[in-house]
Amino acid sequence: MDLFAGPGGLGEGFSSCRRPDGSPAYRIEISIENNPAAHHTLRLRAFLRQFEVFPREYYAWIAGKTKVPEWPKLYPREWQVAKKEAIYAKLGQSGTASLLSEYIAKIRDDPGVRTLLIGGPPCQAYSLAGRSRNAGIVDYRPEDDERHFLYHEYCRVLNELRCEVFVMENVKGMLSSTVGGLAVFERVLSDLECAGDGYRLFSLSGTTGSNSKPTPKDFVLRSENYSVPQSRHRVFIVGVRSDIVVSDPPVLSRTDLKVTVANMLVGLPRLRSGLSRNDDEKTWHKNVSDALGMVRRATHDYRGDHGDLFRETLAKVESRIASNARAGRKTVTRRKLSARLPADLKKFIDDPLLEGVSGHETRGHMPSDLARYLFASCFARAEGYSPRAHQFSELLAPSHKNWSSGKFNDRFRVQISKAPATTVTSHISKDGHYYIHPDPKQCRSLTVREAARLQTFPDNYHFMGNRTEQFVQVGNAVPPFLARQIAKALLPVFDAC
Repeated sequence: MDLFAGPGGLGEGFSSCRRPDGSPAYRIEISIENNPAAHHTLRLRAFLRQFEVFPREYYAWIAGKTKVPEWPKLYPREWQVAKKEAIYAKLGQSGTASLLSEYIAKIRDDPGVRTLLIGGPPCQAYSLAGRSRNAGIVDYRPEDDERHFLYHEYCRVLNELRCEVFVMENVKGMLSSTVGGLAVFERVLSDLECAGDGYRLFSLSGTTGSNSKPTPKDFVLRSENYSVPQSRHRVFIVGVRSDIVVSDPPVLSRTDLKVTVANMLVGLPRLRSGLSRNDDEKTWHKNVSDALGMVRRATHDYRGDHGDLFRETLAKVESRIASNARAGRKTVTRRKLSARLPADLKKFIDDPLLEGVSGHETRGHMPSDLARYLFASCFARAEGYSPRAHQFSELLAPSHKNWSSGKFNDRFRVQISKAPATTVTSHISKDGHYYIHPDPKQCRSLTVREAARLQTFPDNYHFMGNRTEQFVQVGNAVPPFLARQIAKALLPVFDAC
């Protein structure tokens, strides 16, 4: 059972986990999500998972050859199963609780079924950014914010389901969050331990001593240590029912090889940025030429250590303006993935039957931001890191009142080619300033498909809704490849139940 499922990152990881004979190790019985676009994505994936090979109509649609297929007419049985699995409902409401109770009753009537609960209660109230925003709200009281306590619904399901194993995910900010002077994380751990018939809690990081109880920081998984091309640090709590003997605590196998942004984006064709107004090839060419001129004028005040390399990079961009203008803003074309990717990650992302990918379309940018994107990406190429606010020339500085306060030091952040990405969050839906493409010649922010690659969604994973809704889904998800590793680590425990 998948609660607070989002677009299905955790569910994709668990449902893709296979036994040595190739059979599925887990089956999603029900997933709950209350965001309409994410629910549509969830339902589509639940539909597709029923096929050993995805329908040919799906590949044709993703390649842009046809309109959205009428799935209920083409495959009525599979569509009805998907509708029953992926439920549009809000957790914490009485109607949803009754619906879940019906499912749980059916599951518990079958004595041969083992169950595992997965999910991550909404994190906005726990995250550092969310707490900063809340602090600016007049009369805001954390104890009145229901988002702090939605994990209670997770515990309520544990009490009723009494599943063998559970996995709960949340932001690292939960470790330091307090409500009414009490530490949220300690309260969460206590409530999870006492749910149902009681649970023993485990950390997957392998940092806990064999005879010691995990400390809060032990529950943090750093995604870049597990072949995810992103420095995403999240809390994962695993619980095993107290009556089950665990001989070997589940632990994820770390890797010293860091998957980089550049290697992960190989195969996704170059695109030009869009303009927020009057967008066409000729106008884009003029605006980028103007941006180049502005950046060139700002080089007299260059605040890095490798000015010659910066100017050399800028010159290469200038020599490619015309060809970049012709690249277009959108393509479904997909080429081969990088040979440098770990074999298991490459296999997870790839689908040899794909004729194209969805979501590889650039957003529109303000002309004034093009110069900042261009400067920032050239600076990152020359210096190896993204520039801070004080390294922007006054000529390029935005007219933000707080620009020089230190609060917006990384307001324009380039994703560095030779390193894992910074954390992909739902903020990517607001603007692209934190997610500037590492290639200066493209002068743009990441596309939905590129963000999905950094989150390790398979290339055949389609996100429903408009582009903003798609970005929100990608940013809120658990990286599916990390989820699959968790599913694999838990399988010996699950099978021993």
